[in-house]
Amino acid sequence: MPATPSDPGTSRTRSWWGWGYADAHPDDVECAAMGALLPGTLARPLPIPRVADLPIGRPGVLPPPSLAHLVTTDPETRAAHAMGKAYRDIIRSLRGRPGRIPDLVARPTDDQEVADLLDWAGGHGVAVIPFGGGSSVVGGVEYRGDAHRAVLSLDLTSMDRVLEVDATSRSARIQAGALGPVLEAQLRPHGLTLRHFPQSFEFSTLGGWLATRAGGHYATVHTHIDDFVQSLRVVTPAGAGTSWRLPASGAGPSPDRLFLGSEGALGVITEAWMRLQERPRYKASASVAFADFHPAVEAVRAIAQSDLAPANCRLLDAGEAALSGASHDGSAVLVLGFESATAPVEDRLATALELARSHGGSGEAPPADRDAPADAAVSAWRSAFLRMPYLRDGLARMGVVVDTFETAATWDRIPALIDAVRTEVGAAALKATGHAATINCRLTHVYPDGAAPYFTVAVAGRPGDEVAVWDDIKAAASDVLQRHRATITHHHAVGRDHRPGYDLQRPEPFALALRAAKDALDPHRILNPGVLID
Repeated sequence: MPATPSDPGTSRTRSWWGWGYADAHPDDVECAAMGALLPGTLARPLPIPRVADLPIGRPGVLPPPSLAHLVTTDPETRAAHAMGKAYRDIIRSLRGRPGRIPDLVARPTDDQEVADLLDWAGGHGVAVIPFGGGSSVVGGVEYRGDAHRAVLSLDLTSMDRVLEVDATSRSARIQAGALGPVLEAQLRPHGLTLRHFPQSFEFSTLGGWLATRAGGHYATVHTHIDDFVQSLRVVTPAGAGTSWRLPASGAGPSPDRLFLGSEGALGVITEAWMRLQERPRYKASASVAFADFHPAVEAVRAIAQSDLAPANCRLLDAGEAALSGASHDGSAVLVLGFESATAPVEDRLATALELARSHGGSGEAPPADRDAPADAAVSAWRSAFLRMPYLRDGLARMGVVVDTFETAATWDRIPALIDAVRTEVGAAALKATGHAATINCRLTHVYPDGAAPYFTVAVAGRPGDEVAVWDDIKAAASDVLQRHRATITHHHAVGRDHRPGYDLQRPEPFALALRAAKDALDPHRILNPGVLID
């Protein structure tokens, strides 16, 4: 049946330099208060950068009249498309040192306009970088180099409709530029949901999730966007194509898998048929406190290897728990949550709590009364989870180097990996800055054979030299991950910043196949050059 487009509906202004909405950022007083918690930070926050102060030159090329209505050269729009939202991007913006600012920003509304823009760019030496919500944290939307005459940022957010819903097969055909809230608003009248909620949900698109193989918020079962893909449509300089809609197929290498995670290096994903789920009606959550982190890890493994399949199974170490307000007594905290569209989930939660208590945890199921207050630790964690990117930007204004390294490894490697990251990355931060770093750990996603530990590092940087400090810390973290055979990224993308680590973990025959695919699909070598495949 046809689907009705929804109103994207918000009058709030996006920050061109930082995360999210401009009016949600910490003010100077809050920034200073956060900075006071770490030694060596700046005396006052760095000022909010102004687009007028950036070195934005005249475009190196202009589109033909037939495409002019799709393209803008507005300085603020160009600045907002120059980088993603990684710490490295934020601090460069604050210091007035952005990378190559695109010459043009285009907003096509359909496949033909995408194809027309690619054809023009290919004939005029213009690099094209597909752009969704701009929430990239790995350098994936940034042009680096000087091999092209000009750079075009291809913003797909005008292609944001749910075009068709197949209620029988429980799937929908959705344009790739749909931001998370826009997509879900159009599915809600059908009683359906994609149920993919990364932390960037509000500021990222379906196409971005697909191109970066994004992980969602849920801890088990359907954790990555790959699980929901039924079919893709892709436009490349060599032509456009759509894979068949199938529930499963063993017919050779999957064409969808070729483009999932390709980060715009092979073509532009313009729409996809996605598998949907009924909206959950039953929910239950609780928290469990642990005096020691390592027994808590064993509790999480037991739950992951059961058949309980929690929607949330997030373990916070003592530092992470204190930062989020989930604990104030030095305890590690396990946040558990279950949901279902078809049956109550209280029994599954009770069984998970019993497993956690058998490993030394303390926690009880919430009262059955629907009007009872929510678990305080769960509520505190949820609020902090949504607020955290804004707080990171506030710390950056105080000269703090703060970033999260997310990885995944098998259970047998997890304890040694956690200890090594804390020891070696801490030593690298101390050497680079002269200050002791705060390093917190959390397990965010769990699988029967392993888990995804995420490490947040915060340390006062060298004023004006924060990117070099970030490089040193990241190099140390990457070395630890490689030695412990942990992935360079669990949750999203490789981009330019994770590229060296990715090269170490991929077999050379696979690398050769990727290069051949790019040569075949991108003969003009104009699409997002150098992100994933050289």
